[in-house]
Amino acid sequence: MAAHHHDLARAAWRKSTRSGQDGNCVEAASLPGIVAMRDSKNPHGPVLTFTNVEWAAFIRGIKAGPLG
Repeated sequence: MAAHHHDLARAAWRKSTRSGQDGNCVEAASLPGIVAMRDSKNPHGPVLTFTNVEWAAFIRGIKAGPLG
């Protein structure tokens, strides 16, 4: 996870297609050099940011099977 602060004012947030109907939704925004994630129920709350390299590694891990 990146330890930098990013300007998210112009972020175009979108809900994950994997989000359930029970309100447990994750939103993502792609910005230059980063991917940002937040809880859709708390849009003004904390945001996790990942570099493109970190995000690609995460996606590869998910596709490869259970993490852990």
